[in-house]
Amino acid sequence: EGGGAMAAADPGRPRAAGLALLGPAPGAPSCPHGPALLFVKTSQGKEEGRRFYACSACRDRKDCNFFQWEDEKVSETRLAAREEYNRNHQPSFTHRQNVDRYKNFVLLPSSKRRFCQECQQLLLPAEWEKHSDHQFLCDITTAQLKSPSQLLYPLENKKTNAQYLFADRSCQFLINLLIDLGFRRVLSVGTPRLHEMIQSKSSQEEFSVRSLLLDIDFRYSQFYTEDEFCHYNMFNHHFFGGEAARETCRKFLYEENGERVIMVTDPPFGGLVEALASSFKKLMAMWRETEKEGHDNKEMPMFWIFPYFFESRILDFFPSFSMMDYQVDYENHALYKHGKTGRRQSPVRIFTNLTPSMIVLPEEEGYRFCTVCQRYVSSGNQHCEICNSCTSKDGRRWKHCVVCKKCVKPSWFHCNNCNCCTLQKHSCDKTDVGCFVCGKAGHKRSACPSLSCS
Repeated sequence: EGGGAMAAADPGRPRAAGLALLGPAPGAPSCPHGPALLFVKTSQGKEEGRRFYACSACRDRKDCNFFQWEDEKVSETRLAAREEYNRNHQPSFTHRQNVDRYKNFVLLPSSKRRFCQECQQLLLPAEWEKHSDHQFLCDITTAQLKSPSQLLYPLENKKTNAQYLFADRSCQFLINLLIDLGFRRVLSVGTPRLHEMIQSKSSQEEFSVRSLLLDIDFRYSQFYTEDEFCHYNMFNHHFFGGEAARETCRKFLYEENGERVIMVTDPPFGGLVEALASSFKKLMAMWRETEKEGHDNKEMPMFWIFPYFFESRILDFFPSFSMMDYQVDYENHALYKHGKTGRRQSPVRIFTNLTPSMIVLPEEEGYRFCTVCQRYVSSGNQHCEICNSCTSKDGRRWKHCVVCKKCVKPSWFHCNNCNCCTLQKHSCDKTDVGCFVCGKAGHKRSACPSLSCS
């Protein structure tokens, strides 16, 4: 573990031209999002060209244009300018200042509680003048303060933030499931809506679950104390609050009085799986170190919420994980809504290292228990006698292909030319280069059938 290079992918899988992540390197330069990651261009799985550093969180140069060749000698002047730039691109208030501001804000009568929509900031009366030409919301209620994810604009930049928030149904299901499984602490990594719901319930007498939110969106520091929120980048395992924030996380992971901890994470779907896996392994190592006895060979329990077509990538890094059939849906995402059928079902699932039979899925939403597989599956997921498992990944009934020796989507047909099952309308361009996503020949990443929900 530590800061060593990560495997860029499954070495046995052919890769088209693309980028390989070499991982978080010791002594890497930093951008406003923390230490940069080391990359190299690849062609057919082989490294080509110079290695370079780029921003860990932003895949789009428009959002953060940090770039540096690995072997580049950077002058003192440029280093100083970079540090100055990084400083200037940090939030205007510290977390501690935001906590103090919140205490003052709560004491105000509701007529004086304002929130600037342009600056995404709670305003104290002395600051009104400065924001006078901005749009703001007045009479902010206590209920609104307890639901910041609804007060703040979602940052819908798909690759960096992708703030699609859990629908209440999915959020409620997750909390009930965690309680039933006996967890009393939730490390919420990039799941503000889950954290918020746990926080709002914690005032109830009989509710004993606690949550710590780790998120790259610093706006949440206006609503949560330093024990409830850490500004964190899940792509490079960077705590912006330094050692103090790291210590907060470590203390939270320490299971005193038998309070079991689980980590729940919902990363941006455009994020690099290998970068995420590296950070999650470091959080798991943090948990392992908190308690010397009993944790040695164990993994911290985890729910990684991600689309089903990333299954093989996640299992590359976490072989102990399995994918549940539960469809997680989001309230502000047009496609990922519950109750749709066929192609319009949400592709988002829960990957976990818990024993699948323990994860009870709601029968009233169409899930049933398969006694052979010993897990809950969606009602359309029929057990295949030949594969000896419930094979559907997308909620529809899949069909078995004798030639491929596996079950495939109902809309796929076996193509003798490509020697595999694929969509009926496809081009049989035989190429040697495998697809970046699934490794099969005959198509590029953008046209990969495993990325479409068809």
